[in-house]
Amino acid sequence: MAGDQSADVVIAGTGIVGCLIAEQALDAGLSVLMLEAGPRVDRWRIVENYRNLPPSLRLFHWDAPYPPKPWAPHLETRTDKEAEQYLQLEGPNARAYLQGYVRYAGGATWHWAGLCWRITPDDMRLKSLYGVGRDWPFAYDVLEPYYTRAEHAIGVSGPSDPALQWPPNAKRSKPYPMGPLPFGPGERRLTEVAAKVGMINLPAPQARNSGISYHGRPACCGNNNCFPVCPIAAKYDAATALPNIEAKGGKILANAVVYRIETGEKHVVQAVHYFDSDKASHKVTGKVFVIACNSIETPKLLLFSKDDRNPNGIANSSDQVGRNMMDQPKLFADLELKEPLWTGVGPVQSSSILNTSQGDFRNQYTGAMFRMENFARSPLGAAAALKKRLVGKALDNEIRRLSACTARLTVEHEPLPLPDNRLTLSDKKDWLGINKPNIYYDVSDYVRRSAKEYTVPRLRELADGLGATSFQLSPEFFNSDHIMGGCIMGTGSKTSVVDPDCRAHDHHNLFLPGGAAMPSGTASNSTLTMSALALKAADAIVDQLRRG
Repeated sequence: MAGDQSADVVIAGTGIVGCLIAEQALDAGLSVLMLEAGPRVDRWRIVENYRNLPPSLRLFHWDAPYPPKPWAPHLETRTDKEAEQYLQLEGPNARAYLQGYVRYAGGATWHWAGLCWRITPDDMRLKSLYGVGRDWPFAYDVLEPYYTRAEHAIGVSGPSDPALQWPPNAKRSKPYPMGPLPFGPGERRLTEVAAKVGMINLPAPQARNSGISYHGRPACCGNNNCFPVCPIAAKYDAATALPNIEAKGGKILANAVVYRIETGEKHVVQAVHYFDSDKASHKVTGKVFVIACNSIETPKLLLFSKDDRNPNGIANSSDQVGRNMMDQPKLFADLELKEPLWTGVGPVQSSSILNTSQGDFRNQYTGAMFRMENFARSPLGAAAALKKRLVGKALDNEIRRLSACTARLTVEHEPLPLPDNRLTLSDKKDWLGINKPNIYYDVSDYVRRSAKEYTVPRLRELADGLGATSFQLSPEFFNSDHIMGGCIMGTGSKTSVVDPDCRAHDHHNLFLPGGAAMPSGTASNSTLTMSALALKAADAIVDQLRRG
């Protein structure tokens, strides 16, 4: 074993959660060491990887520019065979948990859409209001200041009109740091159509600079390839935060795969152990440990770290580690339209319909978020036209028609935290000898009822309003890449993994913040809520270390 390293705060994971905690700890005068399983890479390399992809991989294969390293495997969406290599999936809706995260410094924020929705007060009281799911252990008013801090920390643009904000007309500590990005023609048309059927298409708050530079990042220029990488860093990604962390004195170790959490007397975490890219083992000691590896890698690590003191795994006296895995099960409809719609102007996602996520119907079936994907349709139009074996002017005309007159509508359903939706350790092992994650997933009748009775009929309403001549519904539920659950939050140590500050019930100096702790999934993107929980945990960490 190589020589020990140490810091006040040791953080596994360099995504948005780990970076926000690192910056807060450094600002408080604490030493910070961050460990990243995958490589650290320059933006130009990802852009070049993307540009050099074959046409078949340019769309819907967002992980393709991020080839995994042997020591840090992640899902590759290039072929079904490669997709089977790392995530082991089973259950009635296994396809709906085929998550597209990357194990690179910066995490999945490299290729996220940047949407930063808040959850609502009702979203936090599912059990009390509707008799389903779980309640959060605190109210929306507790979370609101952390939402505001997160919006300013990562740079969120959004509307100033309270009627266009979400939750609507809710109290805010501060306005967004930047105004909203304008809609393109496709989103303007969707807004008009939605209004006619009682659906409100809101401008999405997004971690993307609108018209000005912010935190050293330039304004968005509408490249429209936020998936799989923003080429100019107008969109926040955690990779842009890493130089700031180093400038403040933080240390970052890439290609460092944490594989074991070591505890001592009184359940105190004493160290983490990691493998480097040569399979050499190293030990890191510290005062407080933060596992921020996402909601798959975090419970996997906790379970793999079982020992005589913790026979069910670290932080798992409740048997809840790995349970309650969530993501918003997604359906989409591909449309052909009578008239041009022209998506592709601006970011790939700039608006969402969320009033469909709220209501008393939630005691019977789930609420949902609707949106139109705003990516440019020309590559898809070209591929579809070529399949028709057209040539010359006929081919050119059909490419133009399909590029302008096609669209994709998406609906993402609110999940429930269900204990049987569970991550366990597979018998199959990766290159380092670490068990791969095995996930059982069933979206539940709660979601299936919603699709049948509520969301698919509403998708058809939107399609009809847009003038669709063809409506092709996806044959099954798909993943939204909003990974939640696995280390669920609560006040009781027998029914939850972490307390309201994301501190493990079993280990007072171990924090498991972010999506893994969320007690409910809601219908909207999870990243801003993860960020708010990270800042709440950071305050608790600083306070704990100051008190000794």
